[in-house]
Amino acid sequence: MKTIRLTMAQALVRFLDQQYVELDGTEHKFVQNIFGVFGHGCVVGVGQALQEGGHQIRFLQGKNEQNMALAATAFAKQKNRLEIIPCVSSIGPGAMNMVTAAGCATANRIPLLLLPGDTFACRQPDPVLQQAEFFQSFGQTVTDAFRGVCHYFDRMERPEQLMTAALHAMRVLTDPADTGAVCLAMPQDVEGEAYDYPVSFLRKRVWHLDRRAPTSAQTERAAEIIRRAKHPLVICGGGVRYSLAGDALEQFCETTGIPFSETQAGKGVLPWNHPLNLGGIGVTGGRAANVMAREADAVIAVGTRLTDFTTSSKWLWGEECKVVSVNICPFDAIKMDGEPMICDAREGLKALTEALKEYRYAEPEKVQTVRKDWNRTVDEWYAARDSRGLTQTRALGIINAFMREQDIAVGSAGSLPGDMQRLFRPGLRDTYHMEYGFSNMGYEPNGALGVKLACPESEVYAFFGDGTYLMAHSELVTCLQEHLRVHFCLFDNSGWGCIENLQNNQGSDTFGTVFRFRNPESGALDGEIIPLDFAANAAGYGLKTYTIRTEDELQAALADALKQDRPALYDIKVLPGSMTPGYESWWRVGVAEVSTQPRVQKAYEDLTEHVKDTRKF
Repeated sequence: MKTIRLTMAQALVRFLDQQYVELDGTEHKFVQNIFGVFGHGCVVGVGQALQEGGHQIRFLQGKNEQNMALAATAFAKQKNRLEIIPCVSSIGPGAMNMVTAAGCATANRIPLLLLPGDTFACRQPDPVLQQAEFFQSFGQTVTDAFRGVCHYFDRMERPEQLMTAALHAMRVLTDPADTGAVCLAMPQDVEGEAYDYPVSFLRKRVWHLDRRAPTSAQTERAAEIIRRAKHPLVICGGGVRYSLAGDALEQFCETTGIPFSETQAGKGVLPWNHPLNLGGIGVTGGRAANVMAREADAVIAVGTRLTDFTTSSKWLWGEECKVVSVNICPFDAIKMDGEPMICDAREGLKALTEALKEYRYAEPEKVQTVRKDWNRTVDEWYAARDSRGLTQTRALGIINAFMREQDIAVGSAGSLPGDMQRLFRPGLRDTYHMEYGFSNMGYEPNGALGVKLACPESEVYAFFGDGTYLMAHSELVTCLQEHLRVHFCLFDNSGWGCIENLQNNQGSDTFGTVFRFRNPESGALDGEIIPLDFAANAAGYGLKTYTIRTEDELQAALADALKQDRPALYDIKVLPGSMTPGYESWWRVGVAEVSTQPRVQKAYEDLTEHVKDTRKF
């Protein structure tokens, strides 16, 4: 057997450089970049291997471990899971910073490879700097925290263990039914230890994403449910996007006349103005989809996890409504007592189209009526003005209208995802990028970097609030460093407006959700609003910045930013509370069962009434 003597870190880098995935006959290089924040525990291990060369992987310098991993998650999502950016960190706090990003990737079923440094496998220098000691086990380290948020975890305590660890990591990273975050913890001494690796381990390796077809029995069982339905409704989830099944969905809906709705991950797969597109569904959905969902006697869930926001906490359709679930993941396919078609989304839709070619939707006129009514509502929100200042929906509408069809919108948390699922009108396919499986504040400004790396030819617009910016915006500097023109649209409403709205709607007065000075007299956080200048902050990093209070200022800034050669931040001062409301939906949250406040008591009564109408599984 031919071998080559390398350190574990050198072998890891060379292995990653030779990984490919194949889908529908086209190969994609799986790793072309790697993120890192160097420190002890990785700088003389993986850092040395990257610096020495012998590979074609480009190094990207992260500024914060969580934020670079969120950028990597966004990159893989935008690439439809056909390429990843591994993330390298030091030990201790550097490693722990990536735990949140691991949860985000796993919740969204996005492949993310994390390579945190770890303590010494030999244990001789213990305890080393940044090592947390666990009295019950010397074998436990802080990287064990990744076990709870990863689909695969391994710790390589000998250099030869890399071979099994790396192959199983790739198995999970390339499995559409079982993907998410993967962690390979690397003790810092083992990173530099050498082994005679088989050359065959470092050869080009292609992982084939073969499409799984449904069985004829699965197809017939699902088709029979739909045939008996008069008002079926399709839910288009992220799995439709990742399996490149947009055309198959369009053919299925046009053949049968069945309308479709969109989750946050599925939005933009088909045009917003498609005659059968009812728009967003669920808590952050619109009236058209939610009204039709309440009347549906069959729901065809394609590539969706059926989260509480999609199902309105299982309230949107009752027990009598049948669920057909087309999903590659068995875990998701049986949710809500669904009839499972465990298969690739594209293949499942093709099979159902053939089986239902004689079927026709019962009331096509009603579909058009609710669509037209909802589109008028969207127009009204986008045109909404207020004499007190710029509204959030008006600002969003101006940016939406300004963007070209190939430009990409990125979002994640706060009130903007609701506005965007209800109102936003994407351009071309895959130009709406929303992380809502984890609703990870901080994803947007960092994820925009990942999206821009994935699609450098497109203008990328990140939509987020001031609360998100204060949590995590370090990769703005990386955008500047990499000469990437990204548009950061910061909607400043002086706090966590989405959570204040939730708080108020459940009977509580505003408390702890607005950014105010502490009042010396009352001792509470009810003083004046803190006047934060986010434009000045970003300008200090070197971005082109704009402070915006009017429509004209926003229009001028958008046009001027396209003349710049660097990222831009728009500090948009919007009226608090100027987001869209919910439409024909309900979200279950834990309201206080006992309270002295009448409005909270009423909110709990409303909760118990709604619970009566929800499905139990």
